[in-house]
Amino acid sequence: MTPVILTQGIWRVYGADEARVNALAGFDLTVEPGEFVAIMGASGSGKSTAMNILGLLDEADSGTYIMDGIDVGSMNATQLAAVRNRKIGFVFQSFNLVTRINALRNVELPMLYAGVSRREARRRAMAALELVGLAHRVTHLPAQLSGGQQQRVAVARALVNSPSLILADEPTGNLDSASAAQVLDVLRDIHAAGRTIILITHDHDVASHADRIAHMKDGRIVAMDTRATVSA
Repeated sequence: MTPVILTQGIWRVYGADEARVNALAGFDLTVEPGEFVAIMGASGSGKSTAMNILGLLDEADSGTYIMDGIDVGSMNATQLAAVRNRKIGFVFQSFNLVTRINALRNVELPMLYAGVSRREARRRAMAALELVGLAHRVTHLPAQLSGGQQQRVAVARALVNSPSLILADEPTGNLDSASAAQVLDVLRDIHAAGRTIILITHDHDVASHADRIAHMKDGRIVAMDTRATVSA
């Protein structure tokens, strides 16, 4: 099978001379379809930069990045945006919901931007909200939902365009332990249904939900734990 993610020798450098920072310094990662991989590291390890590169929110200075068989290295901004919208579902720490519209409409938004009919968008949004256990809260505004419920709305929104990859950036960072557990349970259920997930985190307990943990330091992956190692 074609890997969903294949990066080789990715470098991302900020500044110059004494101010030069090697945010990524030979970042190599392969993620196969249906895997659940956590990228873990301390502040400054490069995991946020890795997330931006993997999510096509930033571009590498050098190296190779192939997503779902597509070499994204030579694409322009318009082409990158099209691949990003089609191939990636994002879940952010801060939820990033539109506050003035309800849960259902928040989940519909990516499909409407992609040209999906309103009827089909409504059907798929309802199915996604049911999947994350929020079919009874579809008419509620974000302010009327708990943090955990808002994050589950964000997960539903990430799913509706059937992306190749769910990219979750510190998805439990703003949640209490009970809400965090609910969100992680939803991610595990989504993975069990065959979705590919990359989870960015600094928390080992959160990372332990993944099948593999990639440990980052100084802009590169320095170790990889499998689930057997994590559970030991």
